[in-house]
Amino acid sequence: MSVEDKAEFLMAVKNYKCEYREKWSGGTDLVATDAICDEKVLLRLISPQNRAGFVGADDVKSMRKAMKRKDCNSGVLIGKRFTDAATQEMVVCNIQQISDEYMPPIKSENILLAISDAVDNLCRTKCGATPLKETDCKARLKENLCRVRSISDDALFHFERGWINLLINDLRQLLLLNKAIKA
Repeated sequence: MSVEDKAEFLMAVKNYKCEYREKWSGGTDLVATDAICDEKVLLRLISPQNRAGFVGADDVKSMRKAMKRKDCNSGVLIGKRFTDAATQEMVVCNIQQISDEYMPPIKSENILLAISDAVDNLCRTKCGATPLKETDCKARLKENLCRVRSISDDALFHFERGWINLLINDLRQLLLLNKAIKA
């Protein structure tokens, strides 16, 4: 999963609303608002310039300054890999890490709620309304099988079985569909 996909996934699961996006030479900053507690969160997506792909302590210090400048209470730093010094600095600065090796634990209920929101948004975008029952699905009439509805049904089955990895994949597929529709 790319750093952009990880950011979108996290925003969907945590129910963050993006206020604005700013690109800079080393990556992208997203300032989001937590819908529950109305706190500002800085999500920084880093594309390291070095070949090894490590995010260093200097990157964390730079993010801490950006958090103060943008008046954010907490932050999430998303990159490929982190040095030990960067990881230690993040603990001190109230910055959460997401990397290729680490994704913070997420409750399956939150993933299912994010899937439900994504399905509603996709149905409204594609068909104009969210169907109340299967026969109301307009995409099912046009196509043989509605992809959004199929993923939604699969997600419910995966949730009931406790298959978190497949549930995460269902949400990822819906986010990719949403991105493709908007493009």
